[in-house]
Amino acid sequence: MDKAALVSLDIAEGFEIAGALEHAHVKPNAALLAYLSEYEDWRLLILSRQFDTGGLHDAYRRLNEVLSAAGVDPRNTPIQILPTSDPFFRELRRPLAKSKNAEGKRLGGQLFGDRFVEDGYVYRVA
Repeated sequence: MDKAALVSLDIAEGFEIAGALEHAHVKPNAALLAYLSEYEDWRLLILSRQFDTGGLHDAYRRLNEVLSAAGVDPRNTPIQILPTSDPFFRELRRPLAKSKNAEGKRLGGQLFGDRFVEDGYVYRVA
């Protein structure tokens, strides 16, 4: 199956979502748009320590509340929340957290933890 291309509209939607989270004081520790081979599609991956408490159900509920208040339709972009304890986050942070600004960095053909990122666009990594 061919991979869908990453286009500027996808990138803009990710910025809008990351910005809505920051505006609501839900600081993402990492936010990136990634084409994951395990799903064969693009996902906006969000990791935030504020989502780590209360379980995934509460995290998605909070995310939907924030996006709804910001007027952002979360159905346009597949979003996946991962805990900051996930090996993916630890491996992603290693090379990116040291740079002054990881925003706009492209990823591809890399294994982070147990997830293979075929292609990706980084919004935030802290």
